[in-house]
Amino acid sequence: MKRHKETCPYYPISLNVQGKKCLVVGGGNVALRKVQALIEHGADVEIVSPDFCPELNKLAREEAIRVTRRSYKPEDLEDVFVAIAATDDVNTNENVAAEARRLGILVNVVDDPNNSDFIAPSYFRRGDIIVAVSTSGRSPALARKIRSELEKSFQAEYAQLALVADEVRSELKQQGITVSNDAWQKVLDLNSLIELLRRGKNQQAKEIMISKLKILKQQEL
Repeated sequence: MKRHKETCPYYPISLNVQGKKCLVVGGGNVALRKVQALIEHGADVEIVSPDFCPELNKLAREEAIRVTRRSYKPEDLEDVFVAIAATDDVNTNENVAAEARRLGILVNVVDDPNNSDFIAPSYFRRGDIIVAVSTSGRSPALARKIRSELEKSFQAEYAQLALVADEVRSELKQQGITVSNDAWQKVLDLNSLIELLRRGKNQQAKEIMISKLKILKQQEL
């Protein structure tokens, strides 16, 4: 049986790209997917490629992105926060990676995790909740399949619960009350809270959480 080479363990983070310049090199469908994800998260997206697929041309006409219609040049990386190499040319992708790394810019080379500083997981979003799945670059197709299965059973009320929990945290903080993570874990009875939210009883869910957290706080003293 073939032994697989161990992959480098990835440190999972959520990166803030809001308003930051992100460069995508490439103009095909793969580049399009990367661009769409960056736009969704508020990035200032610039693309460099001699040609663009129809969807990217449409985004350019709508001024959702900036495009440069030529081959990649090292100066394209000026003031870039994140770079993504998504061309079908190995040499171009390697050049982008090498120059970005020299400049200290985070870089992702599509389908080449060994030449990337990070890889993008397959994810879905419900409000402020993001559920991401990664196979550490082994099989993006499997990551998408698992994400799709999780998405089917993920209840929309979780997004509401995140907002209620944030309100509870803010209210307790204003009262000078801090509670441990263990206390939060005990209070977050997902089944009962989700059921209250499904019935529109957001305030009741909030009051229950605050009451229980205060009791647990007293027990910790």
